[in-house]
Amino acid sequence: MAEVLSFLFSNVFLLGISLIALLFLLDFMKSRNNGPRFPPGPKGFPFLGNILQVDFRNPTQTFYQMSKEFGNVFSLQYFWKKMVVFNGYEVMKEALINRSEEIADRPQFPIYEPIGYSGDHKGIVLARYGNSWKEQRRFTLTTLRNFGMGKKSLEERVTEEAQCLCSVFKSKKADPFDPQFLINNAVSNVICSIAFGDRFEYDDAKFRHLLHLFETALKAESGLLAQILNEIPLLIKIPWLLDRVMQPEYELIAFLKEMISEHRRTWNPNDSRDFIDVYLVEMEKVKENSSTSFNEANLIATTYDLFGAGTETTSTTLRWALLYMILYPDVQSKVQEEIDQVIGRERKPTMGDVLQMPYTYAVIHEVQRCGDIVPLALPHMTYRDVEIEGYLIPKGTTVITNLSSVLKDQQVWEKPLQFYPKHFLDENGKFVKREAFIPFSAGRRACLGEQLARMELFLFFTTFLQQLTFEIPSDQPRPREDPIYALTLSPYPYNIRVVPRV
Repeated sequence: MAEVLSFLFSNVFLLGISLIALLFLLDFMKSRNNGPRFPPGPKGFPFLGNILQVDFRNPTQTFYQMSKEFGNVFSLQYFWKKMVVFNGYEVMKEALINRSEEIADRPQFPIYEPIGYSGDHKGIVLARYGNSWKEQRRFTLTTLRNFGMGKKSLEERVTEEAQCLCSVFKSKKADPFDPQFLINNAVSNVICSIAFGDRFEYDDAKFRHLLHLFETALKAESGLLAQILNEIPLLIKIPWLLDRVMQPEYELIAFLKEMISEHRRTWNPNDSRDFIDVYLVEMEKVKENSSTSFNEANLIATTYDLFGAGTETTSTTLRWALLYMILYPDVQSKVQEEIDQVIGRERKPTMGDVLQMPYTYAVIHEVQRCGDIVPLALPHMTYRDVEIEGYLIPKGTTVITNLSSVLKDQQVWEKPLQFYPKHFLDENGKFVKREAFIPFSAGRRACLGEQLARMELFLFFTTFLQQLTFEIPSDQPRPREDPIYALTLSPYPYNIRVVPRV
């Protein structure tokens, strides 16, 4: 009996050693199968690749260090998945503008499939490049324009919301407060009025909870666990593990489904109140077409894209703007001086004032550049083989566009790591447009809400500083200027004190 057990143990041991050796051999062959012109990169660990070498709490710093060693185009490997990171203005210009279609695709994100993001049912932001994506993006842009994007009607809506927010700020009197959720609510109200046909009061507990869920979701989905689940989809079958990342998303999707159901109950195809109504009309038109991309799943996904993109980036930029104003009161004073000269204290700001306010416009641009809101954008994927900087990147390769490396490129900006509005002014104080200013990305995947965001930033910011002066509360320390990373870069929580400009 002992001999039999010994024989079995020896064979199992040898089999185990053989399997481990085979796996190491496969891993070695896989890691070498890059082609002679594939970008170089750091050596990774067996099976894991480079995933443990990236600090997911501050990936831009990791990529900055790697670019110093391997150049502005380098490769990484997450488990067995190859990806390439683009850095610096010249590389990004070649990739996003000159080779825009070649990198216009999106990789798969398996963690989103349980909430309905599968196949062509991915809206706009996460959708693969193809007819469905083109159809959804074209429809959404047209609908946004029809609801006033770039027109006086929407400008008035933004101005009205900015006035409401200023009134709430004034009601705080001299008491210190954190402006985060008030700003989030106000900015979100603009896109909600387009998507849902309504706005939400600042004390609406349910809506505040939803905004908090969205913030929590961003943090969870940018972390290491989310990356591992995306690279090893088998782990998604463990429900509690996926729930740790996706629980906030479940509630957000439930909210959108509730809004859509309410629209269906009150829908009149001859009176479109908002984006959801227009989408329902389009679905009705093409219901006999089995190949259409206008369906319930894409309605949810596209509405979510509008809600998310129309809330997070603009509200975070405004939070950076107020932070910089209390940290740099001399800049705040110069902006207020220009507002007083061009607009005065009584008239409401309009987009027509932009051309007469070069300093204010430069400050807003510098807030976007220095705040660096979306440092890595979302991953792209090569739609076909493409050559960048002499490297050959095969079709289907995940591409990370490090926008932060452009907005803080030391070859382009005089003081890349400092808040310095003169980056956007010439020697005569005139506003200067800079090619390397790409906070909305560029090319085919550029932010479709860029025009709306520019309008909101100018009108909210000028309305704030026309009516109020912002200060650091006297009993509190100077706020931190470094960011928190969670897909976006946001300021650490801070309190402000407002003083009405009488």
